[in-house]
Amino acid sequence: MLRPVRNGNAYEETVERVLHAIKLGVFARGDRLPAERDLAARLNVSRVTLREALSSLREAGYIESRRGRYGGAFVTYRPTLAVDVEDARRLVKDMGAELNDVLAFRTVLEPGAAAFAAQRDLSGEQRAYLQRRLVEAEQADLDEYRQADSRFHLAIAELTGSTSLTASVADTRIRLNDLLDAIPMLEANIAHSAAQHRAMVSAILTGDPEGARRATQEHLDATASLLAGFLS
Repeated sequence: MLRPVRNGNAYEETVERVLHAIKLGVFARGDRLPAERDLAARLNVSRVTLREALSSLREAGYIESRRGRYGGAFVTYRPTLAVDVEDARRLVKDMGAELNDVLAFRTVLEPGAAAFAAQRDLSGEQRAYLQRRLVEAEQADLDEYRQADSRFHLAIAELTGSTSLTASVADTRIRLNDLLDAIPMLEANIAHSAAQHRAMVSAILTGDPEGARRATQEHLDATASLLAGFLS
């Protein structure tokens, strides 16, 4: 998520990178962002540019600054459940063919990532990390669920060891974020999703690439069906 920005619009891309990390829950509400020096180095921008970007995010209400020994920039963003379905439908219309493009890309990308992760010799720490993300998604409050779900999907991508693949999963999730937020939080849907997540994790941890691919594909198909149902 915090990969180096490209040359050109450094300020705009810095805002975009940090904002996407916040919206996807990489940095959840209450989390402290990395120190300025570290964050600027990871984004490959000057500290002046970073401060300008953080100032804009602070003005927009996404972060706040705290002073003192344990100070820094802290996330204040809280996802909203009050997503207007009509606005989402207009977004679908505006996206046009791009929506089918991103859904097709996702259905190739994420099952492949899960299958690749299942082939790797994961360390105990990596296995615990994936299980922790699974539990977080299952125990998340409704207003935190989408971010916890995003972190779960990103965790699988991270286990591939490919930063390019992880970035692609994150970018795809961001492109679909507003539409996913428009799906009502129904207990049956969340329970069904949790069962699918557990199947994905089980296949990855038991070294079953085809099972991981199949479980992930079934999960994505179910999400696409929900999108179609609520936004048609």
